[in-house]
Amino acid sequence: MNVGIDLISFQTAQYFLDLRTLAQTRGVDPEKYYQGLGQEKMAVPPPDEDSVTLGASAARVLVDQVGAQDIELLLFGTESGVDQSKSAGLFVHGLLNLPRRCRVIELKEACYAGTAGLQLALAMVRLAPQKKALVICADVARYDLGSPGEPTQGCGAVALLISAQPRLLAVDAEAGFHAENVMDFWRPNYRTEALVDGKYSTLVYLSTLVQTWRQYREFTGRKLTDLARCCFHLPFTRMAEKAYIRLCREEKIPEPAAEEIRHILGPSLVYNRQTGNTYAASLYEGLAALLDNDPQDLGDRRISLFSYGSGCMAEFFSGIVQPGYRQYLMADRHREMLAGRTELTYRQYEDIFRYQVPEDDGDHVFAPYRTGYYRLQGIKKHVRCYQSIA
Repeated sequence: MNVGIDLISFQTAQYFLDLRTLAQTRGVDPEKYYQGLGQEKMAVPPPDEDSVTLGASAARVLVDQVGAQDIELLLFGTESGVDQSKSAGLFVHGLLNLPRRCRVIELKEACYAGTAGLQLALAMVRLAPQKKALVICADVARYDLGSPGEPTQGCGAVALLISAQPRLLAVDAEAGFHAENVMDFWRPNYRTEALVDGKYSTLVYLSTLVQTWRQYREFTGRKLTDLARCCFHLPFTRMAEKAYIRLCREEKIPEPAAEEIRHILGPSLVYNRQTGNTYAASLYEGLAALLDNDPQDLGDRRISLFSYGSGCMAEFFSGIVQPGYRQYLMADRHREMLAGRTELTYRQYEDIFRYQVPEDDGDHVFAPYRTGYYRLQGIKKHVRCYQSIA
């Protein structure tokens, strides 16, 4: 029995900062960002947008299509949680009017959390193939102003509907995975911005990629050339190029030419280049971009996915794209959303960045900005109040 991703939906903020604007303000060559990182824009969430509103908007599209009656599990992967105790998924559960008979859990392990949710959801559906699970990966990436990580900031959410006999991707059972306690990226409870050792994090990313690939290769007997496309976790899009080249070296394959890299990786990078890092959502944002934008029909072909969570946890797995998958994609919606965003000036970006959520027990109402289907209306006596706007 095939189990996997039946539908996929992507959501990002309605505002962005062009990295040329950031480069001019910081006094650096824009090509450092455009070419060096492979990034062009960063998505910027306004004060009434957070991981809950992003995740709920992404999931709303799926629920509207298939209904909520068979969803018995909602897993919310994030490192941008809005409460130290309550799952962000429960806010989403209420906004989407999901069944009361539903397990709702928030998962955290940096950018790996979405993959943990996917694997748990697959296990549930294998046991109860008549049921469905909803996996939401949603994050807001923040680094200190002027820091090396600043140009990789972003935000976004991806919702995955997991079912038996999926229409998009049947996920293979075999996987390579690796856990190790490292300090390459972290965010203490008392900080709103993450801390990162960028060079060390890149080394750990590539090291765990090789280790998980070796396990996967041993379990499956497959070669790199058996994979039609490769999706990678994307802290920035050039990281995918580094990863693919590293796998080629591991397999003693000649270093790929630029044209081959564009063929294997290019379509999966389209959205991330426009949003910046979306943490737990970034791998699946890449998957959505690949399915939406690859000019070739990938039906019946195997693609790989590599998930990396700083700290660290990594997993290499794969799946078969299903025949006829294109008729179930939401490509037009994704493209229209990205094309319709509002560009910010640097001053507007910094004003939003410096905005702090009130911490007192007063009643605070937030001004409305452009968001998806939901917004954070305010905070009253420490209670977050969300509002449906469509």
